Amino acid sequence: MILVYYLIMINVLAFLLYGADKKRAERGKWRTPEAALIFVAVIGGSVGAFLGMHVFHHKTKKKKFYVTIPVLMALLFCAVCFCLYQNYHIVVTTYEYEADFDMKIVQISDLHNQMFGFGQKKLLGKIDDIAPDIIVVTGDVLDSNHTSYRLALDFFEGAVKIAPVYYVTGNHEMWLKRDHREKYESFLAEAERVGVVLLDKKTVSLEHVVLAGAGDDSHTVPYDWEASKLKILLSHDPAQYEAYIESGADIVFTGHVHGGQIILPGKGGVFSPDFTFFPEIYEGEHHYGSMVMYVSRGLGNSVLPMRINNYPEIVVLSIHK
Repeated sequence: MILVYYLIMINVLAFLLYGADKKRAERGKWRTPEAALIFVAVIGGSVGAFLGMHVFHHKTKKKKFYVTIPVLMALLFCAVCFCLYQNYHIVVTTYEYEADFDMKIVQISDLHNQMFGFGQKKLLGKIDDIAPDIIVVTGDVLDSNHTSYRLALDFFEGAVKIAPVYYVTGNHEMWLKRDHREKYESFLAEAERVGVVLLDKKTVSLEHVVLAGAGDDSHTVPYDWEASKLKILLSHDPAQYEAYIESGADIVFTGHVHGGQIILPGKGGVFSPDFTFFPEIYEGEHHYGSMVMYVSRGLGNSVLPMRINNYPEIVVLSIHK
């Protein structure tokens, strides 16, 4: 969404800039340099520049403009299509885990208020097709930079109609708790009202598994495990894997790293949200003795509004005999 806001603003600016330059030309006043008019089109304002040229009849007879601006507009169209596909094409990654029962778990992580259709229908439809037994949400369903509690609640309201939802918080929720406590706590109360189970520092015993939650500020809390059941821990940051090993969990679900934002073939993820370059853990299945940790690439973006070669991901864990 940040990229969409940027494109709207830069094209409105380009349109106004061309209009203002035309007015100054008619009055014989100081003009905007042609290089500046071209530059605003280069940085994404080509549609506004094209409209400004034809609405205000400005620069339409100069080859530099009547050739360059349409070419830039075509390149922008291609770039936007590429970006939209890279950032909204949801993929499903399935992992297998052997046990003495059958269960299907969907993991959702790092939604960051990203919109996947009105009411999150595209995302919810994908989850519904999977038909999970439970849905686990491992933090940053909200984004502290462009917060929409409504978008997050749209997802939760739809998800609980598919399967029971268990949610732990991430670093963005912690920042919202610090800076906007009243609104944040009202959001949590509403999420719980619609049926979401907030699992921070809590455990829940199901038929075959025990779920425990480590919110982003609680990696080392004690867990009330039942020895006879599979122990599943929900957390946010995979870098805390040593604490997860000490917890005694069999399975850990995490996210946070956004798949390294840009994935280079042969190199992996380029950087994490805290700007660790080429993080060792950025996606996938990781084994530490008897514990296995699944790291989701997540669905949304935060500071950098772009994924490349790193599609938004739904993780599915198929537990079977």
